[in-house]
Amino acid sequence: MGVEASAAAQLGLPTLGDGSDLTLGDERRLGNNIIRQLYRDPDYIDDAVLDEYVQSLWQALLAAARARGELSPELDERFAWQVLLGRDRTVNAFALPGGYLGVHLGLMGVVGSRDELASVLAHELSHVTQRHIGRLIASQGRQTPLMLGAMVLGALAASKNPAAAQALMVGGQALLVQNQLNFSRDMEREADRIGYGLMAPAGFSPQGFVAMFDKLQQANRLNDNGSWPYLRSHPLTSQRVADMQSRQLPNGNTAMPQPSFEDAMLAARARVLSNPGVDVWRQWLAEPQGGAFAALAPVRQSAVLYAAVLAASQLREPAAARALLARLQTLVRSDAPAQRQTQLLVAEVELAAGQAEAALHTMPTSTGRPELLVRTRALLQTPRAHSAADAQIAQVLGQLQTRVTTHPQDATAWQLLASVWQAQGQTLRAVRAEAESHAARYDYAAAVDRFRAGQELARKSSAPADFVEASIIDTRLRAVQLLLREQAAER
Repeated sequence: MGVEASAAAQLGLPTLGDGSDLTLGDERRLGNNIIRQLYRDPDYIDDAVLDEYVQSLWQALLAAARARGELSPELDERFAWQVLLGRDRTVNAFALPGGYLGVHLGLMGVVGSRDELASVLAHELSHVTQRHIGRLIASQGRQTPLMLGAMVLGALAASKNPAAAQALMVGGQALLVQNQLNFSRDMEREADRIGYGLMAPAGFSPQGFVAMFDKLQQANRLNDNGSWPYLRSHPLTSQRVADMQSRQLPNGNTAMPQPSFEDAMLAARARVLSNPGVDVWRQWLAEPQGGAFAALAPVRQSAVLYAAVLAASQLREPAAARALLARLQTLVRSDAPAQRQTQLLVAEVELAAGQAEAALHTMPTSTGRPELLVRTRALLQTPRAHSAADAQIAQVLGQLQTRVTTHPQDATAWQLLASVWQAQGQTLRAVRAEAESHAARYDYAAAVDRFRAGQELARKSSAPADFVEASIIDTRLRAVQLLLREQAAER
């Protein structure tokens, strides 16, 4: 996910044919090929807590785009509308062909409220709904899918090693990529205008757009040192700034949105999980002990404490983490969303310390994806994972099966389901779930390999339940083999 200047999206990747040949299907397939590489990138992170937070904003914006007619039914059906998180510490977000969106933890760590983060998502969403990416692709003339793949890989390399990028993109190709990094000024202004219009219908303060522009403008004035690649892929022109500053809420209220306890805590989580290093973690761990801590506003205190707890856990210091957690629990005791995040953090700390039963006892009562994944991981560390009669195991199995039925692209849920089935001695079911996990990340070759392994196991089994599972595996294998052939043909 370390993509320089929103590389994949802002590549404006060239078309599979001429402009008239570019279809929604072409763009989606191109996005699938790119996203498969991003899933393999070491920076990719599936953090259930941050993912749920981003998804809550993203889904609200999608609903507003549908209601306002910005997102057509055909585009809605054909594109993926998935968000991936990257551990990269740079401030960046980028749209990809086919309705994919990438968000760096560095961006989540600097926003002051969910409204600011929503403004970035709304802007990127508008690039997609207005087919800006497709229009850039179509404007570039003929290029082969192989060339497209090379250019994407070159852009990925550019974010981490400019020298490697030069080795992958030479001569005219390198110039072509550089020219495609930025949307046109008209496209940027259109994405600003439409994104701003989505904010209030989605339940966010439109002033979040203005607040985010203020941050970008300040960073721009300070001569971006490379930590804000979003400024390079979305240049902040004086006209864009003026347009945004002239926008006011209908009632004339220009008050900037304020972060909640949850906003502040999850921004802190993003900063810690962006992996800044041991020295920074130790600084954050010491911060609540400093004399300046007491002078901070309560919301800011919650962020400092949350970062310190998580840093202590990363440093394998559970005693320090527990002591800080007690202070955090007291601070946010009257705020329900913050209480839930704190309870999840308690369970996470105990699980990291090897105290699986303690993690289970401290789980929040809500049933979101973060709770399901933490509860499953904790149960897998206990002897009860092997007991078919255990009520909690039965409950988790049911919840995981419901999850993958309603969200078949949830690769992590599929993988945890495979682990539970394996612990239960249901090897054939485990192999199928592993295959589905690979398929969910578009790794069709690995999925085919696991489905075939499942077929081989089924041939040796006489259990009635395995006969049903074998039929499912046969059907899914044929479907994924077709996808693999299509993928190979595109190369």
